[in-house]
Amino acid sequence: MRTIGAVLLAVLLVLAYAAQMARWLRVLQREHYDPSSLLRFLARWSSPQLPGAKAHQRAHPRRPLTLTHALLVVMAGAIAFRAFDVLAVVAGLYGLFCPWGLSLRGRTSPLAWTRRLRATALLAGGFSVVVAVLAAFSAQPFLGAVVMVLGVPPVLDLTTRVMRPLEDRKAQKFVDQAVQRLEQVHPRVVAITGSFGKTSTKNYLSALLGSDQAVVASPRSYNNRAGLSKAINENLAEGTQIFIAEMGTYGPGEIRELTSWCPPEIAVVTAIGPVHLERMKTLEVVQEAKREITERASTVVLNVDDARLSTWIEPLRAKAKRVVTTGSSSDGVDARVLVDSGRWTLIIDGLSVGSLDAVVGVQPTNLACALGAALALGVEAASLLERARGVTPVANRLNVVTAPSGVVVIDDTFNANPASAQAALSLLSSLELSGRRVVVTPGLVELGAEQFSENLRLAQRVVALGAELVVVGRTNIVALMAGNEGPPHRFDHRDEAVTWIRSTLIPGDGVLYLNDLPDHYP
Repeated sequence: MRTIGAVLLAVLLVLAYAAQMARWLRVLQREHYDPSSLLRFLARWSSPQLPGAKAHQRAHPRRPLTLTHALLVVMAGAIAFRAFDVLAVVAGLYGLFCPWGLSLRGRTSPLAWTRRLRATALLAGGFSVVVAVLAAFSAQPFLGAVVMVLGVPPVLDLTTRVMRPLEDRKAQKFVDQAVQRLEQVHPRVVAITGSFGKTSTKNYLSALLGSDQAVVASPRSYNNRAGLSKAINENLAEGTQIFIAEMGTYGPGEIRELTSWCPPEIAVVTAIGPVHLERMKTLEVVQEAKREITERASTVVLNVDDARLSTWIEPLRAKAKRVVTTGSSSDGVDARVLVDSGRWTLIIDGLSVGSLDAVVGVQPTNLACALGAALALGVEAASLLERARGVTPVANRLNVVTAPSGVVVIDDTFNANPASAQAALSLLSSLELSGRRVVVTPGLVELGAEQFSENLRLAQRVVALGAELVVVGRTNIVALMAGNEGPPHRFDHRDEAVTWIRSTLIPGDGVLYLNDLPDHYP
């Protein structure tokens, strides 16, 4: 009987290990093979404490507890009492079912067995097998297997770090091809960065350039080393005159590396804000990381509505760079979109070139940045008004439609920062609705120590405009509930919230879908 029990326990631990690998490989792939992301997400799923919540103790200071927390407590007790057989069984159950809610297959980001993922899984699996086999000959033969089941995230972290130099060398081949392609085609390069507004500004600029010149823009949010080189190699055709490159960063040095092989003539900076603070910690670090885009550019377009960016003007001019200032609320800028009662007036070099109806879902400040870049590329000011009429919202960013049910829907599922959230709430408030206003959101993420306070303020703003709050998931539930007056509607998944909206709201009501986290967030 002991033999049968040992075999069953071994099978349980093997299945548990496979389940853990499936879950955490998906997280690793979804987070672009950033090794540190694994331990961050392990903490998210395992800890009931929201980052930043300690400074804002409330009546409900913790997230709801799950099976994950219960099994972790039991395992801690088993270790304390040296009940290793119990530990092995509980660890097997944990591996199969936990973190509770982190699915094996994934609803929004299924696992793709690419060459890199297969290599990562093979190396991590080989290491795990060696440890488990060696432990099998010890006094506690299952202890090694238990360690490997529970240690999948740190092992994948280590494996990814070990493989990074090799992966970088492989990626360099595609970068070299991109460099060669840039030299062959020799387009004028416009590089765009910012804490938010990059993709929108890129699309607006492409529309403003019209059909006068052959323009290629990096697709979607292809804004890192792999994405940018892929965009160049696959899309930069002969005869391309202008290449618009979106450039993102998770930390200092990344944009500098991008511009070293894709040097821009014109750099555009849309905003500096509390995005990726989980990685970069402070706004000062964010600012310096974004400033790298200006180093090789001869012309820099700045949104000076942002007080931080306005301080860049003189230092850049002192380096003999041309600075084009833009904004929607600042006077005396080179390109301004003046907002007045549903109308926009385009002001270039202090002179109005005309007005147009405001385009719902288009951010005037981002449009101003695009106007500034168009001017820097030599587009005549007189032609910009008509071209601006052709600018349309970017998909999943403040798109407003009326559903067949008669409910007005604002799709802002791609935006995930405090500034865009405020803009979305302002849009919801401005709609002429006769009924309820509802906000469906999982909250805002990657804000570090500011995450609790920002989500608290988000909920308070929802209440202030008289809307109902619908919370999706557990990631920010503590902060959102603390900022809401009365219990909010709550669903584990966005699909459940959408079903509730469709069955509850009627013509004259409006709903804002604000942010949509992938399902590797709790």
